[in-house]
Amino acid sequence: MSNLTSSRFQLKQLLQLMLPILVTQFAQAGFGLIDTIMAGHLSATDLAAIAVAVGLWMPVMLLFSGIMIATTPLVAEARGARNPEQIGQITRQALWVALLLGIIAALILQIMPFFLPMFGVPAHLLPKASLFLHAIALGMPAVTMYGSLRGYSEALGHPRPVTVISLLALLVLIPLNFLFMYGLGPIPALGSAGCGFATSILQWLMFISLALYIKNAKIYQKAPVFNRFEKLQAQWVKRILILGLPIGLAIFFEVSIFSTAAIVLSPLGETVLAAHQVAMSVTSQLFMIPMSLAIALTIRVGLYYGEKNWQAMQKVQLVGLGLSTVFACMTMSLIWLFRPQIIQIYSSDPAVTQVTMYLLLYAMAYQLMDAWQVSAAGCLRGMQDTQAPMWITMLAYWVIAFPIGIYLARYTEAHAAGVWIGLIIGLSVACVLLISRLYLNNRRLSRMPCGNSI
Repeated sequence: MSNLTSSRFQLKQLLQLMLPILVTQFAQAGFGLIDTIMAGHLSATDLAAIAVAVGLWMPVMLLFSGIMIATTPLVAEARGARNPEQIGQITRQALWVALLLGIIAALILQIMPFFLPMFGVPAHLLPKASLFLHAIALGMPAVTMYGSLRGYSEALGHPRPVTVISLLALLVLIPLNFLFMYGLGPIPALGSAGCGFATSILQWLMFISLALYIKNAKIYQKAPVFNRFEKLQAQWVKRILILGLPIGLAIFFEVSIFSTAAIVLSPLGETVLAAHQVAMSVTSQLFMIPMSLAIALTIRVGLYYGEKNWQAMQKVQLVGLGLSTVFACMTMSLIWLFRPQIIQIYSSDPAVTQVTMYLLLYAMAYQLMDAWQVSAAGCLRGMQDTQAPMWITMLAYWVIAFPIGIYLARYTEAHAAGVWIGLIIGLSVACVLLISRLYLNNRRLSRMPCGNSI
C-alpha cells in the first residue's frame, strides 16, 4: 500500500498540520473569551452589551476574512502543481483584495450602530455596544490582510509562526483590555466597550508581526511574497473573489445565525441574554477543534487536488471525517461532565448559571453534526467547490433554522431554547447536504485521469 493511501500516514499528516492550527484557533477564539469573561465580571449589563455588539461584529468580520480563505486552496493547489512563482503572485494579489475588503468592512461596522434600535436592542445597552463597534471597525483591514498571510503560511505547511504570534497576542490582549476598560491617565474608563479599542490595536500588531516574519524568514524564500511590488490585477481579483466570496458567505450564513440569536433573545431580558452569550462562548471555543481539522483538510485536499491524486484525496477525507467523529464525542463528554465548572469561569450569577446549564444541553446535542458539516465544507474548499456549499448553508441556516428559532423563542414556551432547537435542525440539514455534495464530487473526479503523486 502506498504511503499516500495509508490511513496511518494521512492521520499523522493531518494531526501534524492540525495541532498548530488548533492552538492558533484557540488563541484567536480566546480574544472573544477574554472579552466575555472580563465584561462578565464588570456587570450583567456589560456582558449583555458585549453580546449584542459581538453578535453584529462577528458575522461581518468572518464574512470578509472568510473571503480571504481563498488564499489557502489557491496556494495549496499551486504547491501541489509545483509552481512556486505563482504562490507569491497569488499572495500579493490576495493582500490587495484583503486591504480593499478590510476598508469596506470597517465602513459597514461604523454605520451599524445606527441600526441597533431597529433590532430592538434595549436603550441602556446602546452606548457601550455602539462604541465597541466603532472601535473594533478600525482593525478590520488588519484582520483581512492577516488572514491572507495566514492562509499563505499554513498552505505552505508552516502553521507554527501564526501559532506563536496568536499566543503572544493573547497575552497582550489582557493588559490592553484592562487599560481601556478601567482607564489610565488620559485614557478614560470605557467599560466593556474598551475591548473594541484593545482588539483593534492587537489586530494591527499581529498583521505587522506576521508580515515582517514572512519577509525575513528563510523558510519562505522559495515562494517569496515581499520580493517585489505588484499592481492589482483584475484577473486575479476575479479568481480570488469567485472562489472566496462563496466561502465568506457560507461562513457568514452559519456564524450569523449563531450571532444574531443574541438580538432575537434580547427582549427576553439580561439574564437570558447573558446566559446565551456564555453558552455561545463555550461552544465557540469547542468549535475550534473541528474548525482546525477543517482547515487542515482544506490544505491536504487542496494539495492532492493540485496533484490530481484522487485516491489519496479521498483517503484523507475519510480519515478526516473519522477524526471529526472522535473529537465530537470528546466535546460532548466535556460539556456533560464539566458544565458547572465551565460556567463559573464566566459568571457567578445564580440566575445566569441556571439558564446556561439548561442551554448547554442543546449545545451538546449538535456537536456531532457540527463537526461533520464543517469537515465536509473544508474538503470541498480544498477541491475549490465553494458555490454549492454557500447555497447549502444559506438554505440550512436562514431559510430553515432562523425562522424556526424565532418562532419557538418568541411565540412558544421554549423561549431561549427555541433558538438552539432551530440551530440543531439547521446544522443537521447542512451536514446531510454537504456530505452528499462531497460524495458526488468524489464520484465525478474518480472518473478523471490521475496525475503523478509525490
